[in-house]
Amino acid sequence: MNLRHAVLPLLVAAVLPSFDAAAARGLEVRDLATLDRVSAPTLSPNGRTLVFAKRVVDFAANKSSTALWVEDLFARDAAPPKRLTPEGWNVNSPSFSGDGRTVYFLSAKSGSMQLYSIASSGGEPVRLTEIPGDIGSYKLSPDGKRLAFSTEAFVDCGSDLACSPKRMEERGKQKNSGVVFDRIFIRHWDAWNDGRLNRVFVTDLGNGKAMSKTATLVGADVIGDVPSRPFGDATEYAWSPDGKQLVLGARKADRHEPASTNFDLYLVNADGTGVAKNLTAANPAWDTTPVFSADGKTLYYRAMKRPGFEADRFALMQMDLSSGQAREIAPRWDASADGIALSGDGATIYTTAQELGQHPLFSVSIANGEASRVAGDGSISAFDLAGQTLAIARSSLKSGDQIVVATTAGGNERAITPSAGEMLPDVRFGDYEQFTFAGWNNETVHGYLLKPWNYEEGKKYPVAFLIHGGPQGSFGNGWSYRWNPQTYAGQGYAVVMIDFHGSTGYGQKFTDAISQHWGDRPFEDLQKGWAAVQQKYAFLDGDKACALGASYGGFMVNWIAGNWFNKDGSSPWKCLVSHDGVFENNAMGYGTEELWFSEWENGGTPYENPKGYQKFNPANHVDKFQVPMLVIHGQQDFRIPVEQGIALFGALQRKGVESKFLYFPDENHWVLKPQNSVQWHDTVNGWLKQHIGQ
Repeated sequence: MNLRHAVLPLLVAAVLPSFDAAAARGLEVRDLATLDRVSAPTLSPNGRTLVFAKRVVDFAANKSSTALWVEDLFARDAAPPKRLTPEGWNVNSPSFSGDGRTVYFLSAKSGSMQLYSIASSGGEPVRLTEIPGDIGSYKLSPDGKRLAFSTEAFVDCGSDLACSPKRMEERGKQKNSGVVFDRIFIRHWDAWNDGRLNRVFVTDLGNGKAMSKTATLVGADVIGDVPSRPFGDATEYAWSPDGKQLVLGARKADRHEPASTNFDLYLVNADGTGVAKNLTAANPAWDTTPVFSADGKTLYYRAMKRPGFEADRFALMQMDLSSGQAREIAPRWDASADGIALSGDGATIYTTAQELGQHPLFSVSIANGEASRVAGDGSISAFDLAGQTLAIARSSLKSGDQIVVATTAGGNERAITPSAGEMLPDVRFGDYEQFTFAGWNNETVHGYLLKPWNYEEGKKYPVAFLIHGGPQGSFGNGWSYRWNPQTYAGQGYAVVMIDFHGSTGYGQKFTDAISQHWGDRPFEDLQKGWAAVQQKYAFLDGDKACALGASYGGFMVNWIAGNWFNKDGSSPWKCLVSHDGVFENNAMGYGTEELWFSEWENGGTPYENPKGYQKFNPANHVDKFQVPMLVIHGQQDFRIPVEQGIALFGALQRKGVESKFLYFPDENHWVLKPQNSVQWHDTVNGWLKQHIGQ
């Protein structure tokens, strides 16, 4: 998210798709798997040129590729965007040069991930680096002459970039395959630890004739992943305005790392000399996303307060670098900021944050901490700003991300890319609305109700009751390519989603309420919400309903199986679907890779607080299992190991409960490959059809 000076002189009103009465069907999984996806809106410094990424799927080949597209926002002919990068290239991470004439990006076209450039007006890409190994992320220096980049490297290899790939090649030639570990993490998310860390290097920027081949390691004494694993990016390091220093966000890579959320910000010299200075040593919790002020005297960043809690509120912080004094900018704003982007005058921070089932863009005054909505209605996944010109990627429950251009003053939106409805003119999407009810502690709880695509007044419809993961997450007004409620509406089901206590976007106190209460407070919300929604919407057929969830939602499905019954002992559910959910909580506490998660949520380690792990342990209630259940798990899921799913399926089978197990040997906590996604949806839809019809 970059902010620059420019003004977009004229924006035409957005052209919104009109309802097509001739639409003949609902959304199907093959539509979802093959839809084009857009992301990474990036503006030139003068705000005239917009570049974005578009991902297309080759379903037959079971793979996807991403290209960059460009739009002249000032063009009088309002021509559609043009492809910028050539056919056959798979690219990511676009950025502009200071003069806006050049677009930089990463591509593995050469066989490894390297930096390329291309004229923003079009032409042939120019390769700029020949770094051994892969470049994982990058940032240009403020003067555009140097490159900071991350790559995987062994600590003892130092600045020798060839050392790490050579060592990995030698390992591959060994005839023995055993690996000895002397500390955890031994694996993280879906990858085993091979000893390398993400490390940041600095090199002179190549010009295509003389490619950058060597680089200097910066922050050599910062022994940790920069960016962090598994989802960190280039926002975790920043150049100082004079180009002499960088700030790196890192957590120490030692035996305590899997139980720690203590990320600190380190000031290092860009030439690799000196020792790293820990700027945030006083805070034992998470500090991240450093951004310098234009004069280099102030550092802005986000920080949590509670060590070990990954879902704590991210506050916006301001540090005077000369004194080291820090203050919170907006302490009265009860939201968790997603990132930091400074306005051109340095007076405002722009950031997205969840709010009551939406994910808007906010402006926050640095002087007084007042937060105001800039763009809302739906979920904004990315944005860029050049002066008063704003480019956003926004989705809703009826469409995947669209690239939209507007002004910071609001209004005058222009859609640059089509909505899902425009790409699928024969599809009718289910209408949705938000509802509220009194949940646990008589507090207001929000949810969404989605009608089936073929809804008719007076008819009743079976229900898919979706339970989100996290548990600190939300099923809000946004689009998903994994758990998309429109795929259920497209099968003729009504969909109910409840943001129970623990969900994000309703204030930190609401989010905190679930920790050490996995099976009571949110469970009460789901029970009360299910009763309230049936009373409010007469078209819901409560006798034909299935509950489905993944991750924490999978845990809750497992908990429901042994704890949610009618007064006569029967279950209100005709079937259940549990994807990658916790079944045996004690084993989860020892077997998951990010130990801080289980330890915070259960009140300590399994040996310190065994009662905490048994209090809401689904495995303790197998004797009451009776509802048919589909269990799904991926072999590469190291967050909730596959043994959890196998044990759950074994318990169901041993108990004689109707059950199936869908196993993916090549997927992690998510199902990402196009044809695997289709198989997942076909299996789930088949299970629902078998038990609740349609």
